[in-house]
Amino acid sequence: MMKNLIFINGTMGVGKTTTSKILQKLLPKSIFLDGDWCWDMSPFIVTEETKKMVIDNITYMLNNFIACSEYENIIFCWVMHEQSIIDEILSRLDTRDCKEYKFSIICSEEALIARIKEDIKQGIRREDVIERTVPRLQCYHNMDTEKIDVSNISAKEAAEIIYNKITI
Repeated sequence: MMKNLIFINGTMGVGKTTTSKILQKLLPKSIFLDGDWCWDMSPFIVTEETKKMVIDNITYMLNNFIACSEYENIIFCWVMHEQSIIDEILSRLDTRDCKEYKFSIICSEEALIARIKEDIKQGIRREDVIERTVPRLQCYHNMDTEKIDVSNISAKEAAEIIYNKITI
């Protein structure tokens, strides 16, 4: 049986996690991994050692999901702001029985700032996220992914777009 391996990337606050959770409910026999869960640490430390650890964690879990006969759809979302990150993860996965899908969730700078400000109001993010996430918006335009512009659509609509591309 061929499985669907779905990668969803985008800058912080663009709606990757929300879109992925909705997609998980739409697709049968699906499992979802958010890359952030693989290094939810305090304090948050980014070094070569911790970057290696998080990639090891992600690929270990994704390979286990792929190997498990109970799942047909594996959804993975993470910032993945460089093509090399996607390539590194995919190179370490057993994808022989998988159809790979790669999506970048993108939006306008104005839409992103509005989303982040709403998250700040709700206590989900801190103000400094804006200065870190906006410059990364451009990273996704030249990646080997299908782009979904969510500037004027909801996460539910984005999930439905992905669903329709996978189930055709």
